[in-house]
Amino acid sequence: MIYLFKIASQSLWNRKISTLLTIFSIAMSIMLFLGVERVRQGAKESFSNTISKTDLVVGARGSEIQLLLYTVFHMGNATNNISWHTYNHFKNNSDVAWTIPFSLGDSYNGHRVIATDQNFYLHYQFFGNKKIEFKEGNTPNDIYDVALGAEMATKENLKLGDNIALTHGISEGLGILIHKDKPFTVTAILKETGTPIDRAAFITLEGMEAIHIDWQNGVPAINKKNANTQKIKKEDIKIEQITSFLIGANSRISSLSLQREINNYKKEPIMGVIPGVALSQLWETVSYAETALQIVSIFVVIIGLIGMMVSLYTSLESRRREMAILRAIGAGRIVIVHLLVAEAIFLSFSGCLFGVFFCYFFVACIQSLLLQNLGILISLTALSFHEYLYLIFVVILSALISHIPAIKAYRNSLIDGLSIRT
Repeated sequence: MIYLFKIASQSLWNRKISTLLTIFSIAMSIMLFLGVERVRQGAKESFSNTISKTDLVVGARGSEIQLLLYTVFHMGNATNNISWHTYNHFKNNSDVAWTIPFSLGDSYNGHRVIATDQNFYLHYQFFGNKKIEFKEGNTPNDIYDVALGAEMATKENLKLGDNIALTHGISEGLGILIHKDKPFTVTAILKETGTPIDRAAFITLEGMEAIHIDWQNGVPAINKKNANTQKIKKEDIKIEQITSFLIGANSRISSLSLQREINNYKKEPIMGVIPGVALSQLWETVSYAETALQIVSIFVVIIGLIGMMVSLYTSLESRRREMAILRAIGAGRIVIVHLLVAEAIFLSFSGCLFGVFFCYFFVACIQSLLLQNLGILISLTALSFHEYLYLIFVVILSALISHIPAIKAYRNSLIDGLSIRT
């Protein structure tokens, strides 16, 4: 069997241009499939690891996925707010270990501005047990203090001590309604987390209330007072409502009873969502697109193998004399078939090797870009068991497909191969 692969490799080397092109096309299709799989897995893990050690996400009643998206991933908008009284009711529940309130609605050059309290920096965890850390500065404490995510600080070229004016609402640019009279001072820059936190700014709950203190129904009041809001003290501000909050329960069992209590709360229409369950629903929602991508990449691999088969088939005409000489020195027709199958295995195996190499090289090149722009962390880990099975399947499939040109070669006669055509 070894001599067959030796002859096959020498024959392929004599046709090095077409051989290299065939290997390259197979390698590209393998790279695409493995790359799509890596990005899919990376996206899934990054989404799942954006929040951890949190038992419930609580917000206004509506879509569970939407609540998770605007609270954790800073995507979309809230359907409604919840009262500060309701928040305190559950904050003081005996089954609750900690809570993290969030108030949303403003932005800066397209970056979400999240109002929260000290608990966010103490209790929020991601990627298992990682917590928020400061690259520069300290926790925002004063009304007009702001902490910036690592990516936002870099992109907007902001540093400690800089002043920024927030935009009312979510706007990609500067927006129309800008809180120019109430600028915030950058007092902290967070370390990179690989989550949406990197692209957001964080202020105090009192700061969010202060910039809207002279507003009515979402717009500046016509007859607003001339009070200097920059001199307002933190203790003078009364928080009326927030957007959502996170709960860390004392135990998993108590989190289930808390969820029932929240969902049945009579004073206000709110709901509690288990992050893992909502994430599963989210992946079910996008599973069609995920499956479509996998099918497309599989078809690309199949097309690459068909291209290999066509290359072998079309080369038979120019190789009839080669086959005839092999037959003349004693090679049987089965040996000719095995030779073409060996060539196909060699081509597909080489394509798989180069495809894996190209995949790792490509992932290494785009790894930082995906992390910075999309928050997707793709790990350069070894191939999984399923990926190995897939590569083995590709080699086996190539051997099966190669029987089409092999049967053609089998049927070529010795006399036909040696005869001179006019």
